Amino acid sequence: MWVFYLISLPLTLGMVVVTLRYFAGPAVPRYVVATVGYAWFCSLSIIILVPADIWTTLTGSAKGGIGFFWSWSYWSTFILTWAVVPTIQGYEDAGDFTVKERLKTSIHMNLLFYSIVGAIGLIGLILLLIMHRAWDGGIVGFAMACSNTFGLVTGAFLLGFGLSEIPRNIWKNADWSHRQKVLSHRVAKMAVKLDGAHQEYSNAIVVAQATSNQMSKRDLLRPYMDIIDNMVAQMLREDPSFKPSGGRFGENDMDYDTDDKSMATLRRQLRRAHEEYYRCKSEYMTCVMEALKLEDTIKNYECRDANGWKYVSSFRESRSGTLGSLLDTIEFIWRCILRKQLQKAFAVVLGCMSAAILLAEATLLPSVDLSLFSILIKAVGKQEVLVQVAAFVPLMYMCICTYYSLFKIGMLMFYSLTPRQTSSVSLLMICSMVARYAPPISYNFLNLIRLGGNAKTTFEKRMGNIDDAVPFFGRGFNRIYPLIMVVYTLLVASNFFGRVIDFFGSWKRFKLQREEENIDGLDPSGMIILQKERSWIEQGYKVGEQVIPLARNFNGVSTDIESQNVPLVRFHLH
Repeated sequence: MWVFYLISLPLTLGMVVVTLRYFAGPAVPRYVVATVGYAWFCSLSIIILVPADIWTTLTGSAKGGIGFFWSWSYWSTFILTWAVVPTIQGYEDAGDFTVKERLKTSIHMNLLFYSIVGAIGLIGLILLLIMHRAWDGGIVGFAMACSNTFGLVTGAFLLGFGLSEIPRNIWKNADWSHRQKVLSHRVAKMAVKLDGAHQEYSNAIVVAQATSNQMSKRDLLRPYMDIIDNMVAQMLREDPSFKPSGGRFGENDMDYDTDDKSMATLRRQLRRAHEEYYRCKSEYMTCVMEALKLEDTIKNYECRDANGWKYVSSFRESRSGTLGSLLDTIEFIWRCILRKQLQKAFAVVLGCMSAAILLAEATLLPSVDLSLFSILIKAVGKQEVLVQVAAFVPLMYMCICTYYSLFKIGMLMFYSLTPRQTSSVSLLMICSMVARYAPPISYNFLNLIRLGGNAKTTFEKRMGNIDDAVPFFGRGFNRIYPLIMVVYTLLVASNFFGRVIDFFGSWKRFKLQREEENIDGLDPSGMIILQKERSWIEQGYKVGEQVIPLARNFNGVSTDIESQNVPLVRFHLH
């Protein structure tokens, strides 16, 4: 067991550190990074503990260490999710100028949240007293079961969506033609979105500067205005290439100098506009680079015989010498042949794993053990490493599917997850969601592993029986909600909901659009932008530096690329 820990825990810690470094924006404070990192580590620790818990239950080994780690991981995530993270999130989102005022704003913002949580807890306690039920885990166990019931139900639907979409998207994206069409449309949308964010950022700067100019040096609010002035100056110093343009005044944009709260609002809006602009710019740059590299890959494959099966990149100088020629050949084989086939094979493997999970969930109600994972764990018997690997791989896949759906839905409404430009507020909200769903996912997976007899893992004993927390479903709640999830997943895979929403045209605003929907050929605006970006890169500019004026001219573009009225990007391989 300790061998598994010695390998998995350092890998988990390393993964958390690398992920944070990759996504966290430059302005994220260290205490936010530390809080998010600790929450992620505790959440992943729960997932790592499940295989070890299964092993100790199968072998009847001592569980003292497992119990301690369960308590530490679970209660750490619980306290972070429901108390610490919301407070820090409100503090980071506040625009006030002192620590005390920012804390007051945060607490005021979270009062409704805390009131709802307290009301739910009170209702649960009243139900427990009314039913006079014998509860093996005590009130603490009942509270844990109630708090995780919401995660189990909503997590089941998130899991179902991910089980269908992840293999499907990987398979689709392996098709170069399909991916090129998707990227051309995404580049066009990202360029327009970047232009909008640029205008909002310019507006925020213009309003801040105008407010500063009309405020006298003896004004009582001048110290606050000086802080905002320094903030604007620092932003412009950090990115000399940014040139405010299109700034305009709204109806109430000159009313920020009335009191300290209005100044706090101005500061908050300026910070948000700054974060949104650089988030959009990062997404745009990532998308453009992927599209340009895909064009390179397609061109290299088409010219493979002429180039001697060597990869020629438009983003670097040609390699020289025998070793350089060998590396070019290896890169060609990987980018143009192997990667595409491996993506399809990986999609098939994940599709089979999704089917195995759905089969296991569907057979919980009839009490027939058709869970591939249960059979596999029993088959490897007393071999510790194999048992833990057989449990860890499907559990991690279930987590990835759930978090994929959670991030996709959340990024449409609540937060963003952008490489090197994710704000403190977004990181904290994501961290709260990750911590909230780790225990329910683990509990769901443990239901798929039938250990035989009355054997229960430490986690099941500590978490309590969910059946008793949901009395109106009776004793079979653990077996009913997975079946509902299976039906939901099959409906998602068959695009049933999309057809229903399309039938009722007025419901389309509620539809979660798939990226490839409404895509008919290459987007002309996107292809023009890619052509211009390649030209600017060859002239020594960075991606995104020149696109803002160009993006404002695409409203009237309706030319069909496939009719060849707009030239495709062409470049010469040397």
